[in-house]
Amino acid sequence: MLRDLPGSLQLAYLGDTLYDLYVRERLVREGGRVDDLHRAAVRYVRASAQSAALERIEPMLTEEEAGVVRRARNARQTPPRNADIHDYHRATALEALLGALYLSGETERLRELMEVAIGNCEIHG
Repeated sequence: MLRDLPGSLQLAYLGDTLYDLYVRERLVREGGRVDDLHRAAVRYVRASAQSAALERIEPMLTEEEAGVVRRARNARQTPPRNADIHDYHRATALEALLGALYLSGETERLRELMEVAIGNCEIHG
């Protein structure tokens, strides 16, 4: 159950690290030079890529998970000046969902959604 959790932005704070970790793990397993790994990771963790990742998993979400996403997407926040506001809010929503699943101990569900979210994560993709 995804109840009794911190606020949306706190969940997103944790989820940001989880998303980055999953991406980096996938890239490291593929292998390559650190410079190439870093460039690829940046492509996958930027707000526009996370917004697209959320779009891939939205059809899979339970009602409760969709509620976490909705609340986080609507949370009051100030995006960086160079960020697309729509993508930034959706990226925050994805990160909050990941944080909520992690804190709820739903690591298998977290892994399942991450596999779909990051898809075919490649260094040269």
